[in-house]
Amino acid sequence: MTALEGGLADLLTAHPFSDGEDLVSTVDRTVTAGTARVEAARIGARLRSAGVEPGQAVVVQLPNGPEFVFAMFGVWLAGAVFVPANLRQPQAELDHVLASTAPAAVIDTAGVRLSEVPPTRYEPDTAFVTWTSGTTGKPKPILQTHTGYLELLDRVLGPLRGRPADPARPPSPNLVPVSLALNAGIYNVLFGLRAGASLVLMDRFSTSEFATLVGRFSIRSTVLPPAAMVMLADDAGVTDLTPLRYVRSITAPLSPLAARRFSDKFGVTVLNGYGQAEIGEVIGWTAADARDHPEKIGAVGRPHPGVAIKVVGEDGSPTPADTVGELLVKPPRMASGYADGESLEDRLDPEGYVRTGDFARVDDDGFVWIEGRVGDVINRGGNKVFPGQVEEVLLLSPSVSEVAVVGLPDERLGEVPLAFVVGDAPDAELDRLCRDHLVAYKIPVAFRHVDELPKSEVGKILRRELVAMAAPGDPSVQKG
Repeated sequence: MTALEGGLADLLTAHPFSDGEDLVSTVDRTVTAGTARVEAARIGARLRSAGVEPGQAVVVQLPNGPEFVFAMFGVWLAGAVFVPANLRQPQAELDHVLASTAPAAVIDTAGVRLSEVPPTRYEPDTAFVTWTSGTTGKPKPILQTHTGYLELLDRVLGPLRGRPADPARPPSPNLVPVSLALNAGIYNVLFGLRAGASLVLMDRFSTSEFATLVGRFSIRSTVLPPAAMVMLADDAGVTDLTPLRYVRSITAPLSPLAARRFSDKFGVTVLNGYGQAEIGEVIGWTAADARDHPEKIGAVGRPHPGVAIKVVGEDGSPTPADTVGELLVKPPRMASGYADGESLEDRLDPEGYVRTGDFARVDDDGFVWIEGRVGDVINRGGNKVFPGQVEEVLLLSPSVSEVAVVGLPDERLGEVPLAFVVGDAPDAELDRLCRDHLVAYKIPVAFRHVDELPKSEVGKILRRELVAMAAPGDPSVQKG
């Protein structure tokens, strides 16, 4: 499949489904391809008649359903730049979206309204704005292009297809279990359409509704955030996800333990992957790798075609095979920059590789294993503690549902690990579990029991909030 000349709008207007075929479904509603095209064209015409010009931004703040999809394509049919906003986000966050992108108009449940500030005009190829996760600061607006995103879709689709498509066996519908205001939601809508599939949307995730939709629409492959996989593995009421065969992990790091639990319960192959909003997915699994290397579960896969990677030490030199260092990647394309004027150039090394800020290692077979964020690693008296390794051990306790390990300042050692635990496992049991599986310097100095962990909208743990919850002077963390 070659790149489309009309940009991302052609994923709807040139979709292989006829006007009478079902294109977008929810748990209680289905819309045909013809209706979707008519509604998108109507919105595009409404924006043009309101004075929205090509290259100007339009914020869309609608419920997670077919209307959101219509509006997204309507914006592109008007030649404008699509800016998603979550209907449930507080006003302060919406104000940040408006200030960062300077839109010409807003589409919400009341209709189309023009902005009160002079709109920004973006470069002609600009398609939409996505946002960084916001785990280390305010989310930054990333500019995605039509040509770049089409390349990204084909970069991932090619290896997953494995062999030419069979016209007699069209792809199963693409189930999208996350908000369409997120990069993951937009990506999976466009991914499904690019693959020639129809769409099934969830307003918000629930285990019972997910199982219902999988069965009703004969979903063979879908995506899930790690938190959703944990919920499904823990739900005794959901025992069968037939005919689901593959799940691709999205939005946040997936632990090998969580992958194994989900896979063992449902007999579903879990395909991890790796990417960032600025560069798209750069590492993932092929159909052949999933078949031939089940022992690699937990790895994020191997680089996609056209993607170069390297792992470097603190001095910037490449590390030996299977040695942890910072992961750098060089994709064929990446985002064009940030809407607030910041540049991606500061993240590039002299050879044009993007510094990801993640620690990784590459094994002898070329599979990439993510070890954690550079900023999350705890330096305990010169010894590096990777939070993910400690969290994996603590999750071995059946009484622990979630855990996060963070570094706290310590006068003698610099930093010490502290574990925040969701569950009722006694501290003595957790300490013994760690001593059975970890060297002494990796064992948390204390365990703080909480009802839930603070997370971003895409399910990433907000470690900075956990650090703020435990003051350095707290006696419970002075045992290091």
